[in-house]
Amino acid sequence: MTEKTGRKGADEKLQRLLALVPWVAARDGPTLAEVCERFGCTEEELVSDLDRLFMCGLYPYTPDVLIEVDVADGRVWIRYADYFSRPLRLTPAEGLSLLAAGKAVQSFPGADQAGPLARGLAKLAATLGIGSDDALDVALASVPEDVMSALRAGVDDRHQVELDYYSFGRDEVTSRVVDPYAVFSAGGQWYLSAYCHAVNDDRLFRVDRVRAATLLDTPVERTEGSVATAVYSARDDDARVTIELAPSARWVAEQYPVEASKELRGGRMRVTLAVSERAWLERLLLRLGADGRVTKATAPALSDAGRDAACRILRRYRPDAR
Repeated sequence: MTEKTGRKGADEKLQRLLALVPWVAARDGPTLAEVCERFGCTEEELVSDLDRLFMCGLYPYTPDVLIEVDVADGRVWIRYADYFSRPLRLTPAEGLSLLAAGKAVQSFPGADQAGPLARGLAKLAATLGIGSDDALDVALASVPEDVMSALRAGVDDRHQVELDYYSFGRDEVTSRVVDPYAVFSAGGQWYLSAYCHAVNDDRLFRVDRVRAATLLDTPVERTEGSVATAVYSARDDDARVTIELAPSARWVAEQYPVEASKELRGGRMRVTLAVSERAWLERLLLRLGADGRVTKATAPALSDAGRDAACRILRRYRPDAR
């Protein structure tokens, strides 16, 4: 039985890299600054991503089947391996899977909607007999078009945005003015990173929980912050809980940012998570039911969070329940 710390941000890095490769490859040496601005990353993060490309290829990993990356004089070039010049022979099922995957990549922030990938997908769709974009729809969480337009305009024009936002942890809708930093996708959801004037701090907002977004004429006061690419960052003073999971509940370790995990006998698992809102933990424990049990909590009141929530719900149906 081994214990390991949780990895954060892997999805975001992979999405950025998948969208970045065709965009850079289609251009003759864009500057590092141009790439960083388009894909919302630092130069250090970009170079780290590019280092991984040297290891992308096929057996026997000779130069003709590896992607080539050159970084010089503040510019970057990406050249596909010779393998990619060979025509592919795909079954209809393989072609449809490839089209779906390509459509998903096109939804990532920074993806070129008119570049080689988009044109290749259009040709593949025509070959498969899919005549319009509506015939195959690969989408992230549903977001009203007017909300997304207002948020993107705020980021591009550097203007403040007023949000009516539903807080899942507190179960309430509040209005607040924000300085938007970036709109990005992670784990199948759209997020807005911004400076929130209501709390005078950086915050991350799930875009599908934005009830309304109004672009203001007021210029932003801040243009960058600490949450541009992080879906959730635990604070040092957040409570921590340890939950023992049944084999059927191992999805918790994949769906939530786990700080530590330990394999147990019989396929069970013990995970440690940060908890910033009690209501969030209550919902998780109610969903788990008998498949999850809190074994340790830095805040003693959280040990019985699941039982207390279940009792409150039960009292709605049985006023005499304790």
